[in-house]
Amino acid sequence: MSFAPIALFAYNRPTHVQRAVESLLANELAPTSDLCIFSDGPKSPAQEAAVADVRRYSGSVSGFRSVTVVERPTNLGLANSIIDGTTRMTKEFGRVIVLEDDLVLSPHFLKYMNMALERYRDEDRVFQVSGHMFQATIDSPDDAIFLPFVTSWGWGTWDRAWAHFDPNATGYLEIGSDPALKRRFNLDDAYDYFGMLEAQLAGNIDSWAIRWYLSVFRQQGLALYPKKSLVDNFGFDGSGEHCGTNGAPAGLDPAFDPVRMPEVHVIDEHKQAVFAHLRKSRSLLRRIRRRVDAWFG
Repeated sequence: MSFAPIALFAYNRPTHVQRAVESLLANELAPTSDLCIFSDGPKSPAQEAAVADVRRYSGSVSGFRSVTVVERPTNLGLANSIIDGTTRMTKEFGRVIVLEDDLVLSPHFLKYMNMALERYRDEDRVFQVSGHMFQATIDSPDDAIFLPFVTSWGWGTWDRAWAHFDPNATGYLEIGSDPALKRRFNLDDAYDYFGMLEAQLAGNIDSWAIRWYLSVFRQQGLALYPKKSLVDNFGFDGSGEHCGTNGAPAGLDPAFDPVRMPEVHVIDEHKQAVFAHLRKSRSLLRRIRRRVDAWFG
């Protein structure tokens, strides 16, 4: 089996890039995997030194089958960089594992991703393999489950699936005019993804992920998730372009080594467990925001 190439997207945080790379190197499949680091260009002269540090470190990386560094001459922004890089990699290799620089991966991450990308490569309903999982308790004999939405924290896909990616968000009006469809898009109102879509189309955010979710949703696609997360996000330290300071890494279980893959269908109790977690998280975030507003209002 050939292993999927890894696309790592970086900007101006050399320490984060190094931490992500070191966590990848702890995977037994790292020496047989190709790594491509996409280094975005600086937005302003103030970012030039940090971007240069990222590129200097990236050029020193070893331990993979190959390492390629793509140095963007200008600043594309995270969304355009990921869209361009994912399109390039899927066209060339047929599949790709996509990472951002603020992620830390389990030592079993690459094995799980490659196993799933091989297992479901010809399953048209499966659009994504996720390495991240929400902190919901899942009761299943399998080590992974299917859900009807995608994630942006450590994932993989195939050229057949990414071919459906629509950067123009076609179908937005149809969802907005149909309450039942909008509720399903919002995961039974567990999370306001439609609000994110509106913000994207209004130019208030720049997200490839909400457009990818819409593309998958319109095809009635599914994503595979491990029962426990194989990905932590350390980007909530105020250093990122698109992350604030709310949130913290959840911690990885190094003993969790997912090998039992499920059949391609969504089990309702698994879906509802995740939706309940998202509702609880949303409620907690609202309480935190109200408390902050009271403190500083």
